Amino acid sequence: MAFVRVCALGELEEDTPKRVELDGTPVSVVRTGGEVFAINDICSHANVSLSEGEVEDCMIECWLHGSSFDLRTGKPSSLPATRPVPVYPVKIEGDDVLVSVTQES
Repeated sequence: MAFVRVCALGELEEDTPKRVELDGTPVSVVRTGGEVFAINDICSHANVSLSEGEVEDCMIECWLHGSSFDLRTGKPSSLPATRPVPVYPVKIEGDDVLVSVTQES
């Protein structure tokens, strides 16, 4: 699993998603409740950026139709979305936030 530095921990504001792109994959990185999560940035229902939505209680809400996704699992908790979005492993090394979007062989 290849981890890539996406930003400094200090660059992440609490409950404010940050959009990054890793190997052509759009990712929303979110710091909430003292943890950092990485989730695919594209809503599984409407193909829009999740990083433009709001974060509350470890959920990110799609700004277009209001579907919410669990930052830990990617599973939707409200309609109209019914399919989960991928989540990615995160490591914190010092002040660096690292994310992996590659699968283990």
